[in-house]
Amino acid sequence: MPPVPAQASNPIIRWEYLVDEWDQVQEALVQHLGLTVVSVLGGLVVSIGLAALVLRFRAAGAPVTALTSFLYTIPSVALFGVLEPVAPSATVAAGVALVTYTLLILVSAIVAGFRAVPEAVRDAADGIGLSPTRRVLGVELPLALPYIVTGLRVATVTTVGLVTVAAIIGQGGFGRLILNGLRREFYTPMTIGAAGSILLALLLDALLFGVGRLLTPWQRRHRRRTAPSPRPLRLPATGVPIPLEPTR
Repeated sequence: MPPVPAQASNPIIRWEYLVDEWDQVQEALVQHLGLTVVSVLGGLVVSIGLAALVLRFRAAGAPVTALTSFLYTIPSVALFGVLEPVAPSATVAAGVALVTYTLLILVSAIVAGFRAVPEAVRDAADGIGLSPTRRVLGVELPLALPYIVTGLRVATVTTVGLVTVAAIIGQGGFGRLILNGLRREFYTPMTIGAAGSILLALLLDALLFGVGRLLTPWQRRHRRRTAPSPRPLRLPATGVPIPLEPTR
């Protein structure tokens, strides 16, 4: 009788493992999702402050870009390893590192979004007597949202991938399954961890895409237009006209 190939005893996935270890898979999903959401939100808060600094003081653009670019180039394994001994907990170390990697993406997206607002729109907002705060929140922010949502999508998908690396300090969500499989040379947890990370990234990206469409309904109306409209689209909150590209 010919020998049984080694692959037969270690298939890509054993479905009974998924059933028997379902609690472990659920725990990995919750941890992966939690680290991703908290890190992206934390990065967004910090990025708003940095972007406001760049938009207020143009000279701050180069230093902020240099700093966030430098932080983005630090290898993730090295950063997790450096932060883990000095942080209060492994969770904090993972969160700080993950926030760091979102800054370049989010700051760039926010700055690009606000700088893309046409000067004519700002002048129109000033002309109808809007205060600077209301102009930013009611006029410029809605027009910058497509850029910001795109940045959030990129940062979120990137963070989902980086969370798996946090398994080296005991965090990592699905990354812990992958690391466990690598150590045991057992394919099933590796497959489940990799597939879970990919599916989570796709679901979060689709969710943010849908949120972006809901927050910018005028973009959908502009795409559906087949003839020039005699009345320009206006932002619901302020009534300021939205600049549209000329019909070709």
